[in-house]
Amino acid sequence: MSDAPEETLDPADWEELRALGHRMLDDMVDYLRDVRDRPVWQPPTPAAHALIAGPLPRDPSPAGAVYDDFRAAILPFPTGNTHPRFWGWVMGTGTPFAMLADMLASGMNAHVAGYDQAASHVERQALDWLKELLGFPLGAGGLLVGGGSMANLLGVATARHARAGFDIRANGLQADHPALVLYASTETHSWVQKAAELLGIGTANLRRIAVDAEFRMDPAALRAAIAADRAAGRRPFCVVGTAGTVNTGATDDLVALREICDAEGLWLHVDGAFGALAALSPAHRDRVAGLGGADSLAFDLHKWMYLPFEAGCVLVRDAAVQRAAFALTPSYLRPVGRGPAAGPMEFADVGVDLSRGFRALRVWMSLRHHGSDTFGRLIGQNIEQARYLAARIDAEQELELLAPVAMNVVCFRYVPTGPTRAGDALDALNTEVLLRLQESGVAVPSSTSIGGRFAIRVAITNHRSRRADFDLLVSEVLAHGRAVARLAT
Repeated sequence: MSDAPEETLDPADWEELRALGHRMLDDMVDYLRDVRDRPVWQPPTPAAHALIAGPLPRDPSPAGAVYDDFRAAILPFPTGNTHPRFWGWVMGTGTPFAMLADMLASGMNAHVAGYDQAASHVERQALDWLKELLGFPLGAGGLLVGGGSMANLLGVATARHARAGFDIRANGLQADHPALVLYASTETHSWVQKAAELLGIGTANLRRIAVDAEFRMDPAALRAAIAADRAAGRRPFCVVGTAGTVNTGATDDLVALREICDAEGLWLHVDGAFGALAALSPAHRDRVAGLGGADSLAFDLHKWMYLPFEAGCVLVRDAAVQRAAFALTPSYLRPVGRGPAAGPMEFADVGVDLSRGFRALRVWMSLRHHGSDTFGRLIGQNIEQARYLAARIDAEQELELLAPVAMNVVCFRYVPTGPTRAGDALDALNTEVLLRLQESGVAVPSSTSIGGRFAIRVAITNHRSRRADFDLLVSEVLAHGRAVARLAT
């Protein structure tokens, strides 16, 4: 046996760690308090890259020195989504209180596959609150996951199990069965293609259904596609509706989709990544009418509930079907009647992950601290801000809305006065305007394509934004647009 002293990763001096921890907390509170005083985004400097890089560290470094490098090379160069003028890619902004909850969760370091522990009770309660808010029965199934892509994948995987017409877990898709067909609109987020590929459905059996002038799935086109697939001997199994499309914030007619799914015996899954949470706002919940009628629903709490990454959720109306799609209990996970493993691995049995962190704490503590009504008011505030921005755009001769403002997403472009510009030239001009705006550090919207045209896209899921921020956005787009247009003449 070796006589070398045994080691630990606990500090040699707990008081020194306590002092460093207080310093970290003070710095992060200041960082969030003063976020408006910094650029929205700036690229990491060469010095920052040099500090981050380097050979594999084989020997220890003082904790204070490592933290100093974080402050110098990492903290100043975020994506920018905590800033009041960040409106890109539907990212959430986080909250100071949830940041503290994450510290507590990390300190507990709970493994939340199940077990008889407080963390499991917290997740169960948080899920029950979310079911109530979104119109699902308390007996429904649910799971907190990393984000919308995983939540949507689990929803469609559950649909595949429920509607395949054979034992998908035993036989997979390699036996001689009709091809399973999945339906989604042309506006559905790209997760749906990944899900079709990963679940063995294949992109050849993913139907992209046309949308109407307001970018909502066309029910008549859906019915026709289902009929054509049945006539060809295929097996339709699931329709994906969307509450808040990624491009424009449109919501499909979920009531009509429910009626079609009932008539056809199909599963209705709703991707509500951000839009589902409009249900928290009494003034705007009608925008997502029919949400509670879905068989499964995916949404992100790190988007329109403003929580830190990662916090996604999937709800499934029939909890037994969700469990049947995923449950697996090897001998080393069997309940033994008493002790920590007295109960089943309830969360591991309704999803993919066995190892799961305590992400429920930020949800539970935030709902307790802020209250769901506060989140509803903030969501309504963002929708009103989108309307305000749209009105400002309509009032400017050089700005043009490219899509209806259905909820909280505004798509527009700069159109110079004078000689007419169209097509690629106008797209190139607006691309340059967007890049200059982002690189200036003043604001960060993102971009998309609307009807084949380049659009500046403002997705408002930011509790720190104020109307003055949108006034500044309009003035900056005009200034950059005019400067770029002059260079192009």
